[in-house]
Amino acid sequence: MEVEEIGNGEEVANVHNMLIIPHGFLLYSSSSFTPFSLFFFFFPIITTTTSLRLEEPLHYVTTIVATPPSHINSLHSLKSGAFRIKLHGICLTNIRLDICQYLPQLDGASKSLDFNKLWKPPPNRSFVACVEPSSAYMVPGNTRGYLLVNTNGGLNQMRAGICDMVAVARIINATLVVPELDKLSFWQDASNFSDVFDEDHFINSLANDVRVVKELPNELANATVAVEHFRSWSGLDYYQEDIANMWEDYRVIQAAKSDSRLANNNLPPDIQKLRCRACYEALRFAPRIEAMGKLLVDRMRSYGPYIALHLRYEKDMLAFSGCTHDLSSEEADELRIIRENTSYWKVKEIDSMEQRSKGHCPLTPKEVGIFLNALGYSSNTPIYIAAGEIYGGDSRMADLQSRYPVLMNKEKLASVEELVHLKNYASQMAALDYIVSVESDIFIPTYSGNMARAVEGKGLHGRGKGQFRERRAWIDFARKKHFM
Repeated sequence: MEVEEIGNGEEVANVHNMLIIPHGFLLYSSSSFTPFSLFFFFFPIITTTTSLRLEEPLHYVTTIVATPPSHINSLHSLKSGAFRIKLHGICLTNIRLDICQYLPQLDGASKSLDFNKLWKPPPNRSFVACVEPSSAYMVPGNTRGYLLVNTNGGLNQMRAGICDMVAVARIINATLVVPELDKLSFWQDASNFSDVFDEDHFINSLANDVRVVKELPNELANATVAVEHFRSWSGLDYYQEDIANMWEDYRVIQAAKSDSRLANNNLPPDIQKLRCRACYEALRFAPRIEAMGKLLVDRMRSYGPYIALHLRYEKDMLAFSGCTHDLSSEEADELRIIRENTSYWKVKEIDSMEQRSKGHCPLTPKEVGIFLNALGYSSNTPIYIAAGEIYGGDSRMADLQSRYPVLMNKEKLASVEELVHLKNYASQMAALDYIVSVESDIFIPTYSGNMARAVEGKGLHGRGKGQFRERRAWIDFARKKHFM
């Protein structure tokens, strides 16, 4: 990696919030800094595979590993200025750094790094699952009506939406009817709830929280249904007043969408705990999916410790985000047409270069290979690709494949016969990726989204291997600063 100074430096004082990353990486943060544009481009891959120690909430990361400018010749020399970063000859962008400190170069890192440092689980920093209800939490009594839910999005977006709707049912004192999965989105998946999740387990595990039934009772089959688009990110008052008051006129309320309908913060602790119980305890996958997922994990484990790489470089992701870096004009046009023809994607005109400069684009397969190599992962490292069909196919994966030949996915680990009942159902295939990712030694998302947050949460809930627990710092930071 090279750094070229392009501005005059000045001494920097009051450095605080130190974040330490092993293997020669040293980062600082400073609250007086404007975040640089490609934070996500660098930071997730650097931090996802290393132990972090964060003493205070991270404001802005202001140092990146680099060969020092010529005038910096001491570990104690701190400068601020603008630098142009080059990694393996690829000029990324002009980046404003508050601090630049001399550190060892990455050259030869893969030869010198200790194996255990790359793979050992980080300390858990006393994180524990917090899901047990308080002593004041009451078992639900008679409810006022029924809540129907139409979920939307991919598997993990639907999972998050279902958890919110479980909480909403509790708030408005409703009986929840088992949600309908999205059958209209990009993936055109015809799966029902019971195809993906263990329906009986879902109902029984929530018995002390919310009454759940598989369908409306016969006497309400022809009842008038109030179809509501619940307001996004709404709090307790909205549901207790605006929505609950609808019981005066209706016995059935239908949520037209499920995603992002409930606020993340300022909710009673028991409601937050209920969301977690719903997500990580009630929403268990159907037995045949669990069995197939375990089989894939066992086969992946036969190669040794492995990385699960959520390579979010699929056609739908690129079309939705408008990210066309390194694509041909024909490919860019194809993605634009998909975006324009997808009615529920509201943003149609997207500047790809602006998206990338803001860190809103996923890493390309080639970029992932460069960073894994720079971190010191040897070429025989087993990597599981947790993703659908990569846009551009084998040609786009060629560079990553050449660097890491032990590159596996569902289709390579299982036979056609073993996947025949799953392969045409995107949600069921995504469930397999989730299972293999949760059981991985290291989980690396190339773009933060519902999958990344779901796997991260599973680790914090104490069910996964735990290596991704320490990625909480960069996920939270990048999400808050809109770099993901």
